[in-house]
Amino acid sequence: PVLAGMNGSAIENFSCVVYNIFLMNCTWQAGRDAPADTQYFLYWQNSRDDEEMECDLYVKDENCRNMGCIFQNVTIGTEKAYFLVNGSSNDSLIQSYDEYIDLYKIEKLMPPSNIRVKCDEIKNDCIIQWQRPQISHSNKDKCFKYEINVKYK
Repeated sequence: PVLAGMNGSAIENFSCVVYNIFLMNCTWQAGRDAPADTQYFLYWQNSRDDEEMECDLYVKDENCRNMGCIFQNVTIGTEKAYFLVNGSSNDSLIQSYDEYIDLYKIEKLMPPSNIRVKCDEIKNDCIIQWQRPQISHSNKDKCFKYEINVKYK
């Protein structure tokens, strides 16, 4: 959704990913018609009960324009998180961009840990065991599927 301001000035290609259990990275591109001096600011709210917070660690491009944000200590709740990116320019009013995102849907899972392989040459079989990867949201033991690719030397 786009709010009031100059057409084509709102950010484009907004995308976020949660990784390493509690980190989140969001990125975007400047609006194609945004003035060169446009600076963008990201605000987010993890749930309706949380305060809206501005990004405190922006990722900048070569022109010192904010083009992303790294969040630390992110917890995934049951509600959609709300993201709002405002822009400012001396030349014109910049359109805002906002989006609601289910954080669990954008979590990049860690690999399984503590992988153990025990083979029995007499029985000609192997037992492979592992621990489920850590995740940051609830339903911790549901919906895991694993694929094992065994290559013989």
